[in-house]
Amino acid sequence: MEAFIFLSVLVILAAVLIAKSIYIIKQAEVMVIERLGKYDRILQSGINMIIPFFDRPRRINWTVVERRARQYFTIVREFERIDLRETVYDFPSQNVITKDNVTIEINGLLYYQITDPVKATYEINNVPEAIKKLTQTTLRNLIGELDLDETLSSRDTINRKLRLILDEATDKWGVKVNRVEIQDITPPHDIRSAMEKQMRAERARRATILEAEGGKRAKILNAEGEMESRIKIAEGQKRSLILTAEGEAEARIRRYQAERKSAILINQAAETSESKVDPLQYLITINYLKQF
Repeated sequence: MEAFIFLSVLVILAAVLIAKSIYIIKQAEVMVIERLGKYDRILQSGINMIIPFFDRPRRINWTVVERRARQYFTIVREFERIDLRETVYDFPSQNVITKDNVTIEINGLLYYQITDPVKATYEINNVPEAIKKLTQTTLRNLIGELDLDETLSSRDTINRKLRLILDEATDKWGVKVNRVEIQDITPPHDIRSAMEKQMRAERARRATILEAEGGKRAKILNAEGEMESRIKIAEGQKRSLILTAEGEAEARIRRYQAERKSAILINQAAETSESKVDPLQYLITINYLKQF
């Protein structure tokens, strides 16, 4: 009986030791192992063995910001495994003063990824909180160099500069900032009202300009149409006069040719006639009868 109890205790201890010594790490996760309080190694994905009571996983307390029902909550979570996937950080809205002393409310998204788990564990105390504070201070500095109009129209420039500064600053923490997106830029209520009035005035001005340009264009087209019409009419009249003159000239030529031919025939007839009629007297008589 005593041997059975002893074996049972040994089996239980062996099972506990095996359970404490085997760790299964999922894909895209790692675990930092410390031996007697000192960093030893990184456990990669798959089955890993450690020495119980000597090796222990490093527990990490990180402050995480979550957004629920349009409200931000700050939660402190404890991690044993470090996620190497890209993480989206939705930092809360904050008030920022522009170069022309306008207070605006701004928030955005930040995509970062842990590339060195050892640095992320030992070089910085709280990676999400450090990224949050660094983003806030950097954003204040960038917006402080821009006017309100430049801030509203230079969102891509702000994103690019903010990403470069954050990526360079977080490199020593083993963090890679992949992308930064400014979501909302909200000016004060009175500024928004003034901007809306300005926008309506600008639209009215554009509408007036377009209407004036349309009227001007219509008058120009009408004048061009009338001018082309007059040119066509003048060209038609000119062509008509030319054709009329050419017809009259052709008719005169034909009459002259006919009279000449008639005179020749009359002369020939007079020469062959026995009565010896004067052709000139004959033509004068004919014309006299026509006029009569």
